[in-house]
Amino acid sequence: MALEKLRRRWETALGPLMNIASNVSPITVTWLALPFGVAGGLLAMYAPDDSAGGWWMLGAALMIGFAMIFDGLDGSLARAKGQVTRWGDYLDHTIDRILDSTWVVCISASVFVNDLALGFAAALLTLLGSYMGTQAQAVAGTRNYRGFSRADRTVLTLLSLVVMGGMLLMGITTSTMYPAPFDHIAVNPLSLIVFISALGGIWTFLVRFKQAQGDIQAIDAEDPLPQPNAKTQDESSENR
Repeated sequence: MALEKLRRRWETALGPLMNIASNVSPITVTWLALPFGVAGGLLAMYAPDDSAGGWWMLGAALMIGFAMIFDGLDGSLARAKGQVTRWGDYLDHTIDRILDSTWVVCISASVFVNDLALGFAAALLTLLGSYMGTQAQAVAGTRNYRGFSRADRTVLTLLSLVVMGGMLLMGITTSTMYPAPFDHIAVNPLSLIVFISALGGIWTFLVRFKQAQGDIQAIDAEDPLPQPNAKTQDESSENR
């Protein structure tokens, strides 16, 4: 959530890129995030546990960094060009969810974590947290960015890749393992981001659920939904 507050500064920093991409469709920019993001995940997944793997990790961080730039650029470009559309918003959210899942699963499948089941669990919990935000918007009409936001998670993922890459290049290894039932996983930047993503997903789900409950119940109190099977007072009187 902390990094979401920097959105306006981020959009200001994108000014020069917006000038370069002024002739490009915002939808095209949205799609560009997908191949770069997937490439970043695959580089992390197949990185070897040696000094060469350090360059793979830095390459993964670079690819994900490009995906982040495209993800931030498309909305700003659409607003600047007056091309904001529902389809663009829908596509942007869809690709975000695909990449969120891809990154945590690929990292968990790497030799540095080597627990695919944990990765799928973390991906599911991450998606649940994101779901609460989009569902609240669908029902209440307001966006909910509380909890562990996507910006927070993505930046921490980038940092974990960079730090892991630096450790591999410098030959730094760790032998510390997590307590049971995760005592087969080494403590390192990549395993940490998988656990953080899982716990952050749970936290985000709970925080957004509670917030949505208050917002939606307030709307129900002010503007109740029609009750098809409920009889009006007039109908009740006629039936007496």
